Amino acid sequence: MTESATSAPTGRVSLRDLRRWETAHRITATAQALTEDRGLDGFTLDDLAAAVGVSRRTLFNYFPSKVDAVLGPLPDVAGPDVDEFCAGGPGGDLVEDLLVAARPLVDAPGLSLDELERGRRVMLSEPRLLVAAHERFDQLASELAGLLLEREGADFGRDRATLLVRVLVVAHDLALARVLEQPDADPRAFADTFADVVRDVRAVFR
Repeated sequence: MTESATSAPTGRVSLRDLRRWETAHRITATAQALTEDRGLDGFTLDDLAAAVGVSRRTLFNYFPSKVDAVLGPLPDVAGPDVDEFCAGGPGGDLVEDLLVAARPLVDAPGLSLDELERGRRVMLSEPRLLVAAHERFDQLASELAGLLLEREGADFGRDRATLLVRVLVVAHDLALARVLEQPDADPRAFADTFADVVRDVRAVFR
């Protein structure tokens, strides 16, 4: 997925969590800007730390490598919405419930349209970033498929669960393209656009 993984925390959050998000966001935004300007090999972690205004130690507290800094934090597949989904809620419709559970993964508050677009450009320009993003996707897809099986039971089938997750990824990419095509688009509406695309896909196969 995109750098929406660094979306600002929503709901009731502590000042510490908000500051941590702000620092992670600054690191990733700066890492992406440096990558676009100089290439992934054109700057060091020391350069990145200096550009962000943090120590190298602080940088490593957030990201273990330069690639991770560019990609941003891994999505956290946990929380009350996910727990409710696994229990069969909130409404009992698999696709609609999945959209509720996935919203924190695709929501983009705190990110500008330019940041979303730059994140996509940078990823497509660096093969190593694409490889790393693919590895992340495999990990995330496995976790999401596991949640589907936890909710629907083993008879649902892992292949079927994985297929549904991959459909969601395609919908994510289409939604991102839709948002970026609109010069006055509001990144905060990305999750709604994603939901619309998923519903469109569902309608096609009905």
